[in-house]
This record gives sequence, C-alpha cells and structure tokens, in this order.
Amino acid sequence: MSEEQNQDPVMTPDELASAQFQIQKLYTKDASLELPNAPQIFQEQGQADVKMSLAQRVDSLGDDLHEVVLTVTVTATVGEKTAYLVEVAQAGIFMVSGFNEQATHGVMNTMCPTTLFPYARQVISTLVAEGGFPPLVLQPVNFDMLYAQRMQQMAEEQKDSAAGEGNGAGAIPEFSTND
Repeated sequence: MSEEQNQDPVMTPDELASAQFQIQKLYTKDASLELPNAPQIFQEQGQADVKMSLAQRVDSLGDDLHEVVLTVTVTATVGEKTAYLVEVAQAGIFMVSGFNEQATHGVMNTMCPTTLFPYARQVISTLVAEGGFPPLVLQPVNFDMLYAQRMQQMAEEQKDSAAGEGNGAGAIPEFSTND
C-alpha cells in the first residue's frame, strides 16, 4: 500500500483546535419559476408529482474563502404536463481553514449545503405559492448521508478501476444528486 492509503483521515485534536468554519455571506444567486402550461394547468385534476434534484459547485476565492453554490431544481407534473419548474441557486461565501484536504472536502460537501438548503427551500416555497400553487414543503436533506454514499460509490469505482486499469487515482468531485 502507498503512504497515502495508510494516512489516517481523522484530524488530531491539535489540528481540530486550529480548524475554522465561518459563514461570511449567504445570498440567492439565481432563482426562476416557469409555468409552461399556464393557465390551462390550473384546470387539470390530480395530484402533482414533484421531483427534486440537487447540484453543487465550489469555487475558491483565495485566502481560505470559498463560494459554494447549491442548486435545487423542483419539477412538478400533473399527468403528462409540467405544472411548474423552479430552480434556485443559493450561494454562500465560507471561510474554511485549518482542515486537512479530506476534511475540507467533507466540510464543503456537508456543512456548506446543509447551511444553504433551508434558504433555498424558503425561496422555492415562496415562488411556488406566488405562482398560484399550494405551498410546497420540501423535506430536509441529509447531506452527510449523501456525501457518505457518494464517497463509498467513488471508492468502489476506484477499486474496480484499479483492479482493471491501473492505480485508479483521481480527484473527488462535488456531489450531484437527483431525488
């Protein structure tokens, strides 16, 4: 095994004591509501089928500052017709310092979206109501679980890749999830 594989990913107490996570700014970067079948959709009968997808982007701003953008897309259909499509890009500037590379990656993919999601959920709820539909309450998302699942999936892919094609080394991308 290589030295990298033998390294303990857990941070020491001294490392944790110097680690910092701070919210610098939270803002809605983009929001849109589309009603492609209005006004006819308001005459349709039946329960709307609501689907949500999540995507995230992280951009380094330098000096341990990062912009994290969580994009939440909600599509509601009644029968074969789209009732509405809402997309919100909720962003934040976060200061993350003193963490090792693996812990920083975990913070960016768990703590940051966990912080951003309630704000995106509120914007979506407001847009849906202002679009003339009953209020939409999105359930909380467990970003820790999503991150753990993605890391397990990537470890399996790297293992399969290493068994068949070589070392399987590669960067760990941010998550993209469809619910």
